[in-house]
Amino acid sequence: MEEDDKQYCWTTKLDWLNILSLLNLESISQIPEFKKDRAIKRISKFYSTEELLEFDPSYLDKLVVNELKDLMKKELLQNEREQERMEKTFRNKIIPLKKGGIIRIDPRDLKDLKDFEGDPEKMMKYFYKKLLGNDDDDKDDDKDKYKEDNTGYYI
Repeated sequence: MEEDDKQYCWTTKLDWLNILSLLNLESISQIPEFKKDRAIKRISKFYSTEELLEFDPSYLDKLVVNELKDLMKKELLQNEREQERMEKTFRNKIIPLKKGGIIRIDPRDLKDLKDFEGDPEKMMKYFYKKLLGNDDDDKDDDKDKYKEDNTGYYI
């Protein structure tokens, strides 16, 4: 076994899924490879290979998480902001419905009802897309020179 292989053999004890969950990330690809290498090298500088091999795997995971938190401050902060934005959007669009909120329906959305041929599942999928804002049709309507309420009808 080469010297480099012996030096970093403790990394086989790492549970990357646990590390991802501790960092609140969803994919290993969200951690750049050079930052993983840098974190492992930093830890190897502080501890000898024998010490690292004796550590509990969960403790090693925490060491790597702490190093990655230092190295990935910007990415983790951006990820946290994105999650907060998604939660806020979800709360604003879905939770009011559970409390009997108002659903805005644009009459232009109803013109496509004939395409569903009476299939309630197609209709639900269509309104689900509309409700979550995945459909970006009619963006040019916001450019009207008149400031009138063109958001639709309330039921």
